[in-house]
Amino acid sequence: MTIPKEVKNIISKLKEAGFEAFIVGGCVRDFLCETEPKDWDITTNAKPEEIQKVFPDSFYENNFLTVTVRTKSKNLKLQEIEITTYRLEAKYSDKRHPDEVRFAKTIDEDLARRDFTVNAIAVNIKGAKKEIIDPFLGQKDLKNKIIKTVGNPEERFSEDALRMLRAVRFSTTLGFQIEESTAKAIEKNSIWLKEISKERIRDEFLKIIMADGAADGIELLRKLGLLKYIIPEIEEGYGVSQNKHHIYDCYWHSIKALEYAVKKKFNMYVRIASLLHDIAKPRVKAGEGKESTFYNHEIVGAKMTFEILNRLKFSKKDVEKITKLVRYHLFYYNVDEVGESSVRRLMRNIGSENMEELLEVRYADRIGSGVPKAEPYKLRHLKYIIDKVSQDPISVKMLKVSGNDVVNILKIQPGPKIGQILDILLGYVLDDPKKNEKEILEKEIEKLGKLEEKKLKSLAEKSKEEKVKIETKTDQITKKKYWVM
Repeated sequence: MTIPKEVKNIISKLKEAGFEAFIVGGCVRDFLCETEPKDWDITTNAKPEEIQKVFPDSFYENNFLTVTVRTKSKNLKLQEIEITTYRLEAKYSDKRHPDEVRFAKTIDEDLARRDFTVNAIAVNIKGAKKEIIDPFLGQKDLKNKIIKTVGNPEERFSEDALRMLRAVRFSTTLGFQIEESTAKAIEKNSIWLKEISKERIRDEFLKIIMADGAADGIELLRKLGLLKYIIPEIEEGYGVSQNKHHIYDCYWHSIKALEYAVKKKFNMYVRIASLLHDIAKPRVKAGEGKESTFYNHEIVGAKMTFEILNRLKFSKKDVEKITKLVRYHLFYYNVDEVGESSVRRLMRNIGSENMEELLEVRYADRIGSGVPKAEPYKLRHLKYIIDKVSQDPISVKMLKVSGNDVVNILKIQPGPKIGQILDILLGYVLDDPKKNEKEILEKEIEKLGKLEEKKLKSLAEKSKEEKVKIETKTDQITKKKYWVM
């Protein structure tokens, strides 16, 4: 992996202007792990106004000494690169923002204010060579797959309590272990997370949810005492036993459901719905043992999901979609018991655009219950019915002409003849869709209007037979698609 020329050019120009410049932060961590960085960050001893003199095509719109340089790169990730002046951060009274941001004098001072050792590594480009600046042994922790704070963990977390959640996020996304003293500091001070805005918490939570190790991430949040400040409702299920249909308690059932959703690469909506689909079970549980019940848990769960997601400042669109997935995840379907009308009603309630995701939540729910198969025959049959009722029906309504057109062209009164003509026209169109043009069909109406009643009736019957053949063939193809022949 190589450092992009856009990054090298910026560093070169800063040095030519008499300043120091280093690549720094998460991009260095990713680069050393041979993972393509999402973005590239540069730090320098140049002040913001000095940076802007070197790079006129830039902007400075923050209080963190960060200037954004436009590069005109063809690569979207490299069109804007951030350059931050070396800085020190003073006391954090609110555990969120530094009371003041001051200039640092050296790269080592700048690295010392960062969160974790793996993020406190800098790269100095010297011609064709790269010098690694690593005062806190971040490379060693990268090699050993350890998340460890720079210096005293309590001090780092008191500066910005979100770092505790970031530790879990890095552990989850990178597959690293959190170092013992760092983990103990999180457990001891997890309550500090209450000081952090819900938006910042939501963003970190989503990164955990979208990681390959999402299920382990949620469990780590619980172990470290952070989950109760994010979604405490999930913890309510810990140790709450279920009935004969489940082998896990409520909490672990949800974790296993999420684990499956991640394994199958399901999207954010399905992952969150899989985690929250049984959120209400501890509150509605009646009885104990194999015959215990959880009546209306999907209805109560939808209300709880709505409250949880709004509390975490999710968008209205996301709240609505995930809430629906939770509300209808318990839909009933059995072959020969539930008709097409019931499926149509379900599709109206959930939205046809959400049906696939609803089925994915059901798959995750099943695996989370301990069954070996996510998609039994009845769910395949349901997919067949969904596909079937979603198809445009073959009818005269498809035609570019109507019964009124027949009446007006032939100057006749409403009667059976109109229906016969429309049936014949439908047959024409089914045979050759190009004929479904108003002008073409109007000429055909004129011709058909001259035929004898017997002939007209015969042609109409043939068209109906052809329609049935096409519908049957289409249905067979759809059945074969879902292996429900």
